[in-house]
Amino acid sequence: MDVILIQGFRAETLIGIYEWERKSPQPIEIQAEIGMRGGNAGKSDEIDDTIDYGKVVLRMKEVLASHNFLLLEALAEHLAGIILNEFGSPWVSLSVAKVEAMTGVARLGVRIERSQPRG
Repeated sequence: MDVILIQGFRAETLIGIYEWERKSPQPIEIQAEIGMRGGNAGKSDEIDDTIDYGKVVLRMKEVLASHNFLLLEALAEHLAGIILNEFGSPWVSLSVAKVEAMTGVARLGVRIERSQPRG
């Protein structure tokens, strides 16, 4: 299976369970590995034979600007669902982390892997 990589994507969003976290956006970092069926793009050199990573990044930016989550787990789950359902990926691995949310810790986050149901 071919995999698209999105690494080091940074944005700000309202996220957290504490009141002080919900007052101003926090920086987060997202890493994504997005599975693709077929691998035809390498042969055809056509964007229609792959998942447009630019559109994936724009969609993630839209979500971060318009949705607020309490938990990183919920944000990761929501983004995974978009990648699977809207972009047709058979499999996705996502890590979502708060950047420098605690003194002495570069990132605090979660990693999830999701796939389309086998049918």
